[in-house]
Amino acid sequence: MSVRNIIQIGNATLRKKSKPVVNFDEDLGALLDDMRKTMVEKGGVGIAGVQVGVLRRVIVVEVEEGEYLELVNPEIIKTKGVVKDTEGCLSVPDFYCDVKRPKYVSVKAFDRKGNAFTFEAKDYLARCVCHEIDHLNGVLFVDYTDEGKKYRSKFEVDV
Repeated sequence: MSVRNIIQIGNATLRKKSKPVVNFDEDLGALLDDMRKTMVEKGGVGIAGVQVGVLRRVIVVEVEEGEYLELVNPEIIKTKGVVKDTEGCLSVPDFYCDVKRPKYVSVKAFDRKGNAFTFEAKDYLARCVCHEIDHLNGVLFVDYTDEGKKYRSKFEVDV
């Protein structure tokens, strides 16, 4: 496992849509392991493949200290409620703002071996999952508020 570089706001790669994973192989496992190590090393609670320069639909989130959830080709299938809370991002250093997210999500995904599963998340975990899935679609949390858009304009010209 190795720690990878985190792509920062202003890098056009962050705005690209990630492609589905089709090969559930050793390379995928190595990527997920590297993502987890990078996230932990950098003090994050979630990370998407695009943040380490890999445009594949993979995310890792910390469920609780030392316990991680890997989602390959995740898709939100149901949401409920709305909660506004503060977010930050490894790719947007030293900036935080309040963002509205679903209180509850139901997600279908695959594990690193290609096994399909569904799970439910609420509150903080739902927020993390939504934030990371947004990354897979080229969306950053700064896109959701005027304060965030103003911050984003310092780094990005054509968003």
